[in-house]
Amino acid sequence: MNRYTFLKAMGFRGAALMAVMASCVKPEDTYVDALTLAKDGTTSGGPTSTTTVVTTPPASSTGTTADILGIKNPLLTIDLTATASAALRSVGGYLVKNSIVVAQVSAGVYAAVTQTCSHEPKKQVTFNVNEFYCTAHGARFNLNGTGKNSLGSRGIAAYKTISDGKTLVVY
Repeated sequence: MNRYTFLKAMGFRGAALMAVMASCVKPEDTYVDALTLAKDGTTSGGPTSTTTVVTTPPASSTGTTADILGIKNPLLTIDLTATASAALRSVGGYLVKNSIVVAQVSAGVYAAVTQTCSHEPKKQVTFNVNEFYCTAHGARFNLNGTGKNSLGSRGIAAYKTISDGKTLVVY
């Protein structure tokens, strides 16, 4: 039995049923309309897409300040020298900002994915040892966003990162 049939069985009808159903949705339960950039430069996803796109492994690279400034439309810029980003100074550390999970996966190498799980749209994806993990139901994802178990089989959006040692940009 799903929520709809349960509420109908309880006597909710018409507008009352729709009002009750609408009250059951939280803002964090919505899907993220992520725009995904493929290796060949094409994009997919975005507000008109209804499918989950699994990206190729994100490229974590080091660059100069000029390289970082050349990134057009970054999703996230993190000052690695700031106290708020202290977690990213050690391997295995991660932080969540603007619904993006960013982790240092090895010395100077960063990975970034959406915080919203594809199994159920909960913003509960975290980083655990060498994978991304949804604390809501146990969906597991590789560093490139591909699923590692049945709950993560649809994958999550992964992003590219670049750092000059002081600034990290997710794009």
